[in-house]
Amino acid sequence: MFRKTIITAAMLAAFGHAYAAVDVNTANEDALRGIRGIGASKAKAILEERTAHGPFKDASDLGKRVKGMGGHTVERLQAEGLAIGPAGAAAGTQAAAKAAPANPGVKNGAATVAKK
Repeated sequence: MFRKTIITAAMLAAFGHAYAAVDVNTANEDALRGIRGIGASKAKAILEERTAHGPFKDASDLGKRVKGMGGHTVERLQAEGLAIGPAGAAAGTQAAAKAAPANPGVKNGAATVAKK
């Protein structure tokens, strides 16, 4: 029974990690390196390009501006959880909305008190 519980917990953790999008336009180096396929040098190249020329518009923009990020590589990174551009931002917003607490009176873990 304990073994089944551990396996279930591991599967749920992996499932949650797979759908945790990392926005290339707002992520720091550690968050980018959390995407399988992005190492230290690639994360640094992404950050340098974003700092120098602004946010990435879409996947093709990322592929053109960062050396070594061809179309197939960008597609694979998106499958790993990398979000790019407005569509990526919308996906992140939807994920945040799903993760929001069910109780509307609770914000950021603290209950709000209505004033009379």
